[in-house]
Amino acid sequence: MSIVRYKRSELSPLTEDRKYELNALSDSDIAPLDDDFWKKSEQGKFYRPVKTQASVRIDADVLAWLKKAGKGYQTRLNAILREAMMRDLHHK
Repeated sequence: MSIVRYKRSELSPLTEDRKYELNALSDSDIAPLDDDFWKKSEQGKFYRPVKTQASVRIDADVLAWLKKAGKGYQTRLNAILREAMMRDLHHK
């Protein structure tokens, strides 16, 4: 099955009947989302933060310790920093 894509210029304008149908749709059954809702929210399990390339000066012994475990030392460094960040954020 192939994906069909349209450009706005290819779509026909809405008819009066279709406009009436769309305007008749109700969202009254949807509860409003207040600030309290967002304070209790959590990141989804599929959340992936944007990675940024950075040049960081690290003590040689710290870098050697990270690399000693093999491939993935940057991922381990990121995990250590993220854990420290989360601890700091939760203490405030």
